[in-house]
Amino acid sequence: MAEEILLTKEGYDKIVDELENLIAVRRPEVAERIKEAISYGDISENAEYDSAKNEQAELEQRIDKLENMVRKAKIIDGDEVAKDKVSLGLTAKVKDLDSGETLEFTIVGSTEADPFVGKISNESLVGAALIGKKIEDQAEIQVPDGTVRYEILDIYRK
Repeated sequence: MAEEILLTKEGYDKIVDELENLIAVRRPEVAERIKEAISYGDISENAEYDSAKNEQAELEQRIDKLENMVRKAKIIDGDEVAKDKVSLGLTAKVKDLDSGETLEFTIVGSTEADPFVGKISNESLVGAALIGKKIEDQAEIQVPDGTVRYEILDIYRK
């Protein structure tokens, strides 16, 4: 079986929205640019034509990638996941035991990960270490900068 791509409902919806926009809006726009560039005459030395064809190739590549993601998607519904332990689709509020800082990590599939907004992959060092932990459990995680130690303060659906 093809490798599944784990996504939250929100992540899946974002991918579908982008795919629909690329197909319904961007593809016709690029086709129109190509048509217009062809109307300028000789395409062998036509920079507008070359640019539009390159854009079309990138667009089709992105569409193919998104279609593949939609086909392989397995949607993880955080509402159906038990909230007694950290798992995909849930947010873990943790305390850094060394600095005392409180952090929140939402565990998502690797395609949705965006650490700048607190969404970390279930495959990342921190994400993998937090999965399965319960409130008051501690996790000691080897990261490139050394070791971080977290205590789980809360687990919830964001």
